[in-house]
Amino acid sequence: MPRNTGTPENPPPEARNAKDARDAKDAALDAFRAPDPDGPLTTDQGVRVDDTDNSLTAGYRGPTLLEDFHLREKLTRFDHERIPERVVHARGAGAYGFFEPYESLAEFTCADFLQEPGRRTPVFVRFSTVQGPRGSADTVRDVRGFATKFYTRHGNYDLVGNNMPVFFIQDAVKFPDFVHAVKPEPPNEIPTGASAHDTFWDFCSLQPESTHMLMWLMSDRAIPRSYRMMQGFGVHTFRLVDADGRGTFVKFHWRPLLGVCSQVWDEAQLTAGRDPDFHRRDLWEAIAGGDFPEYELGVQLIPEKDEFAFPFDLLDPTKLVPEELVPVRPVGRMVLDRNPQNFFAETEQVAFHTANVVPGIDFTNDPLLQGRNFSYLDTQLIRLGGPNFAQLPVNRPLAEVRNNQRDGYGQQTVHPGTSYAPNSVGGGCPATLGGGRLAEGVFEYYQQRIDGTAIRHRSPSFADHYSQAALFWHSMADWEQQHIVEAFAFELGKVADREVRRRTVGNLVHVSPGLAAEVARRVGVPEPAPEPGTGDEPGSAGQEPRVSPALSQENLRGSGIRTRRVAVLAAPGVDGAQVRAAHDRLAARGAVVETLAAQDGHVPAADGGQLPVDRALPTTASVLYDALVLPDGGEEVLPSDPDAVRFLTEALRHGKPVAVLGTGVELARAAGLGTSPAPAGVAVHPSGEPVGPSFWEDFAGLVEHHRFPAR
Repeated sequence: MPRNTGTPENPPPEARNAKDARDAKDAALDAFRAPDPDGPLTTDQGVRVDDTDNSLTAGYRGPTLLEDFHLREKLTRFDHERIPERVVHARGAGAYGFFEPYESLAEFTCADFLQEPGRRTPVFVRFSTVQGPRGSADTVRDVRGFATKFYTRHGNYDLVGNNMPVFFIQDAVKFPDFVHAVKPEPPNEIPTGASAHDTFWDFCSLQPESTHMLMWLMSDRAIPRSYRMMQGFGVHTFRLVDADGRGTFVKFHWRPLLGVCSQVWDEAQLTAGRDPDFHRRDLWEAIAGGDFPEYELGVQLIPEKDEFAFPFDLLDPTKLVPEELVPVRPVGRMVLDRNPQNFFAETEQVAFHTANVVPGIDFTNDPLLQGRNFSYLDTQLIRLGGPNFAQLPVNRPLAEVRNNQRDGYGQQTVHPGTSYAPNSVGGGCPATLGGGRLAEGVFEYYQQRIDGTAIRHRSPSFADHYSQAALFWHSMADWEQQHIVEAFAFELGKVADREVRRRTVGNLVHVSPGLAAEVARRVGVPEPAPEPGTGDEPGSAGQEPRVSPALSQENLRGSGIRTRRVAVLAAPGVDGAQVRAAHDRLAARGAVVETLAAQDGHVPAADGGQLPVDRALPTTASVLYDALVLPDGGEEVLPSDPDAVRFLTEALRHGKPVAVLGTGVELARAAGLGTSPAPAGVAVHPSGEPVGPSFWEDFAGLVEHHRFPAR
């Protein structure tokens, strides 16, 4: 498919200049932006205020007077300036941008924003964690929300997904139970932003349908390096509908241009302490610096005649469609190029809803999706104070709104005329456009025959809970499997109830007896006996593949080192030419290179120059960087500096690329790193030899690889 996206080191002109462009949504927000304060302070009623630093009192030391209306208004507004946080996905960050298709998809859908190649549709994207409150850390082990609001010409379309393609439950009636279980425990409100506790694992051990999602949650997908290096999925099977009413099943995928990269668990925990806003800050700084995050939208298209052609049910949200069965077709790209101006007004008040669809996109009978279509709207009514939340600037569609829905909390419009239909007096009666062939932009529900007996039973086609969990496990690289084992051991090690541990391991034996045995050994419960016929092979026959390479992050790395953060450790006497070369050579490829030293200011170089210091070592940490350079010189200081030794030790433990030049080997030895031969991911350059461009090219290749977990 055509992709005018440039390279990671050389983004396309439209991405570099998008900061200077104005899309329709940005212009529409102008009407709601407050002007810069110019003139005297006033009350909400426009009355000018003489003093906002002192309350009205009876004398210098007397009581405060109730008649001070400015004091009462100021405190009242402050007391009421917060709204309830989201029950789930409370912690998040957002950005504006645009989506443009590569080609017309009119063959499959009449959705307006997918018709014309290159036509840009404004979007707002919110990334989030699920479990923790607004004050929790970004880098906890959790599912990440990936919700996109398209401001199309035919209304708002919300693609409300996650960074994992499946979910914990099959039916929305279990969603309150799942959330109650994963949230902090009722007696003590512990733990915050974590799933490592009894109630969550008790629930999952009693719900085998959660097993596939648990494999994703225990993988490194649950601790992404950044929102910019994270996949997104629509989770459910939706339906595209063309202009003639023909339907096609569809699965939505977002793929980051920078590749899919994660932290390791120890690194994620340390990052939470060093910078709990790590992901939020990363997104903001990348956009502010012009390194606009870019994602490719892909679709898996399944003809309706093939609905039952798979060894799983397309309506089961605990299942994915392996790419070996249905390839992902790239259909467009999304670029995030503008930060919000007010976090509360935009990122906090944005309201997503799975039922916000436009003509050309419709639902399926996925029972989890059906419940979400009710729940999201119901949630916004209480969280945003009433039915008029769509009038908030960030939620307002670009399409014109005309209906008879009036009044209510937060109404921003003065409506004339009548408010009922049909009517023949007073005007104000917008007409519907049904009957016959619909006009462009009119939504009509997909027509399908529905009949059956009202029952409370799960479809038998939803009964396989383990085959795709096994597919995921066997698709992982060795290091990914090792991380999954360690994650299960950590999480279950926090569970006090040993019966819950035993039940969980009993479910894992259906995924892999080897996995179950190793986790059982680590958490101190008996190793479960494999059931007859269970082996370390995926448990599904038929068309499903034995492994799916697209599931492994080993195969999802991006190209280039754009926005990777590289630290250069410097001390008095450092080789200034090497420090400058590291900055010049790596920054030219798009990396963010910073010189770190024992203190701020400048550090004297061996050539007599003064090198600027970007950050002092005591104020930062290895976990905030992707790679490390140890230049020649400074051997009298760095090996004895505990901050420098700890910095390198952590970088090595977390598998990060390291460049060791000349006497930098002394710091390497102090951190326990042997350089002969050099371990994987470590580039060594001996003293006394010139450092040519090829060394930096080789090191850039190591940085591009991201991590060396087998080191």
